[in-house]
Amino acid sequence: MSAPTPILAEPPPVPEKVLRRLFLTLFLRGRGARGLQRQTAPKSVGSKLATTLVFYSFFGCMTLSLIRQPVFALAAYMHAMTFVFLGMFVAASAGEILFNREEADILLHRPVTSKAMLWAKIRVLVEVSIWIAAAFNLAGLIVGIYAPDGGFRFPLIHALSTCMEALFCTGCVVLMYQLCLRWFGREKLEGVMTMAQVMVSIAAVLSAQILPRLIFRYGHYIRVEENTWWIYLLPPAWFAGLDDALAGSSGLPSWILCGLAVASTGTVLWLAFSKLSESYETGLQLLGETQRPPGKGGGGQRWLSRMTELPPLCWWLRDPVSRASFLLTIAYLIRDRDVKLRVYPGLAPVLIIPFVFLFQNQGGHHNGADINFMLPFSGIYLGMVPMMALLLLQYSQQWQASDIFHCAPLAGPGAICHGARRAILLVLVLPMMILFTTIVWLMVDNPLHLLLLLPGIIALPVFAQMANVGGRAVIFSQPTDAAKSSSRGLMMIVIMLPAFGLAGASTWAWDSGCFMPFLLIELAAAAVIYSLLRWRLSRTLWSTKD
Repeated sequence: MSAPTPILAEPPPVPEKVLRRLFLTLFLRGRGARGLQRQTAPKSVGSKLATTLVFYSFFGCMTLSLIRQPVFALAAYMHAMTFVFLGMFVAASAGEILFNREEADILLHRPVTSKAMLWAKIRVLVEVSIWIAAAFNLAGLIVGIYAPDGGFRFPLIHALSTCMEALFCTGCVVLMYQLCLRWFGREKLEGVMTMAQVMVSIAAVLSAQILPRLIFRYGHYIRVEENTWWIYLLPPAWFAGLDDALAGSSGLPSWILCGLAVASTGTVLWLAFSKLSESYETGLQLLGETQRPPGKGGGGQRWLSRMTELPPLCWWLRDPVSRASFLLTIAYLIRDRDVKLRVYPGLAPVLIIPFVFLFQNQGGHHNGADINFMLPFSGIYLGMVPMMALLLLQYSQQWQASDIFHCAPLAGPGAICHGARRAILLVLVLPMMILFTTIVWLMVDNPLHLLLLLPGIIALPVFAQMANVGGRAVIFSQPTDAAKSSSRGLMMIVIMLPAFGLAGASTWAWDSGCFMPFLLIELAAAAVIYSLLRWRLSRTLWSTKD
């Protein structure tokens, strides 16, 4: 008898590939099963973010205005804007993707190394970042071919530098997490991580706002060969130098910037994913442990509850449901790690942009036309903070608990939305408005310019009400979905459009001498729109799909 043919066992799957497919599936389909259908679930990142990518591509067409500009100027603008989108996406998504308490309870008991788990999540972050960057830079690839010192090498070189920029942004956020895990204890870890993400978001926005203004200031293009030492301090300029060195003028300063891009990216990746990767498992274990309750039994929360029973808050929060929603929102903003890691980094760019526009002209009071536009624009943009905050607060890892809203004797979400909106106005908007008004008071020569902030203050209640139109954006009612954070950069661009429109109308009214009639008209229109939105929300019933 012949010997039996040995059965060849299939090689075991590589853990990195299995984990990468798992995390990519979670990104595409979300972590909640509510409303999920197999037939309609997206199969790729492109299908998941199709609408967002189209808008990014459309916004990237603004690069066409830089046709015939040198490669360095074109690449500096493209990398600066890409740095904003990638920085905002990574900073807002890293906390949700890297440190998820539910998946840690499952994966930490498997024979999976912390480095393999970290690399699998980073691959998903980088893949989505590259999709976003490619959509925005699509038009610029063609423009670079027709640059005076460009050519057909530019698209290939710029694609390479953009991938390196995506790795650099992701690595910076992960590295900051690793350092926080090593330097601080468990009690301070969550607060430090939130602050780190906020700082990354602010740094990304500032880098993108500063570099193009310095490159194209005074109406002409500043070459990198000039005495521009500050260029070497801005990360987007490093990757623009790589483009210029390999596909542009190939000057010595560009090669120096190219070296900085390669060295910084390599160093960050080595530190974040090799040298400090052991800290990642420690961080998962620390964040998964039960937190020690406050020493005095949550006295701060009782103090806030007592404040709502005193004037003027008791007049503002007469409805008990709105008062409970008010307290719940503030409690989550102060204590919940998941909400803090999502809301504060997501709002940081929105809060910093008005200050960037205000300070972009040192001594801006010498240019009346600029200050007449920047003040109303900044005030209106700050007025949109409640809308952004409510859109971010609707997501939570404890979203299943929102079923209690439907079980309570409430016909609709109106009272819950009113309480959450008032909490945002008191905790976030009021302090920022006071700070911004104080800075404007100290900067401008004529105190009458403070009146230019009134259009934003008048429009603020309307913008705050718009997030809840039709009963949408109910607090903590939607599962955390990392894909939604990829559109936050687009959301920031979209809300700029009405801000620019209303600021332009305010500037025209101020220059034409009819500012007071304009304010009266705006006040009347805002009162009508606010009343209609509030009436519609009060009549909105719970959706049967929820």
